[in-house]
Amino acid sequence: MKQALSNLLNDFLSAIFFFAVYSLTGSIVAGTTIAIAIGVAQFLRLKLAGRAIEPMQWLAFGLVLVLGTATLLAQNPRFMMLKPSFVHFAVAAVMLRRGWMSRYLPAIVHDNVPEAVIIGAGYAWAGLMVVLGAANLVIATQFDIRVWAWFISFGAIGAKLAAFLLQYAVFRTIIRRRLRSISRAASERLLGSASARP
Repeated sequence: MKQALSNLLNDFLSAIFFFAVYSLTGSIVAGTTIAIAIGVAQFLRLKLAGRAIEPMQWLAFGLVLVLGTATLLAQNPRFMMLKPSFVHFAVAAVMLRRGWMSRYLPAIVHDNVPEAVIIGAGYAWAGLMVVLGAANLVIATQFDIRVWAWFISFGAIGAKLAAFLLQYAVFRTIIRRRLRSISRAASERLLGSASARP
């Protein structure tokens, strides 16, 4: 779980800083400038370290540059409200890549959760991103900025947190059952071999 949270935090660090700076200053320019600087710094750090750059990292970097630059040029609150929809749809597209979730999961999950379940969870995340993107599109075009701010701050983040906790509970249940089954089978083998002795 720590590994997954750490990777997610790194992938969306620039977005987190954007919302933090924007919330504190109310300045789209300040928030966007910080987000672009952090995105570029993260990308350069990975390149200089010679590490492989995953599709989700390419996506995060591309979105920071393209949407960040567009935000600086437009400086339009409505564009800022629509931007999360573009992000959610782009993230959903990357999440449709089979096995995208693998880098976020610890070895115990890979060893004990069937691959079909992991792949299905990845597709479920893509579906959630599409739903959140569509909901943001409706809210950004039909409601005022206060409703939108509530949705982004609580609705969208709450939905992702609920999905994460649900996935964690499901994976944990599967792992516990599999480990109990392995333990039971090992005990039965030991008992069988002990009773077979003269």
